[in-house]
Amino acid sequence: MLPIHTILHPTDFSAGSADAFHLACALARDYGARLIVLHVMERPLLIYSGVMAAPPPPEISAEERQALREKLQQLHAEPTLDIEHLLEEGDPTTAILRFSADRHCDLIVMGSHGRRGIGRLLLGSVAEQVLRQASCPVLTVKVPVPPIAARPARPARELAKT
Repeated sequence: MLPIHTILHPTDFSAGSADAFHLACALARDYGARLIVLHVMERPLLIYSGVMAAPPPPEISAEERQALREKLQQLHAEPTLDIEHLLEEGDPTTAILRFSADRHCDLIVMGSHGRRGIGRLLLGSVAEQVLRQASCPVLTVKVPVPPIAARPARPARELAKT
């Protein structure tokens, strides 16, 4: 069986991330693992055309940073879980991959928006990039997740054996 001691849950606060968070909590509880919840703030991009050099993107304000910290802290589960909340700035894919390697994560549990066609081509997929480049297993959760009543009432550890 795969030893799971540290689980990384990157969140963008979407519905898919919320479902992935609940699954990450269940896995952390069942395996007695530590859970790291990470949100990566992307710096706003400025599109500039002209002959002069483009100015750097504006800094994220202290108020925006504090609001994101508070939103991140609201992601908590049962008090027995060991959860660490982290807020970083930069490219989400790069930060997720760096944190998973630096913190020796055994599993990444993240939501997927399930974009297809032109939306996927234009916007890309952080989940797909992480899935392709991560050095540990990645579990993606696609919305919608079946209702709790439809799921078997077995611990995640037992489900992983089947």
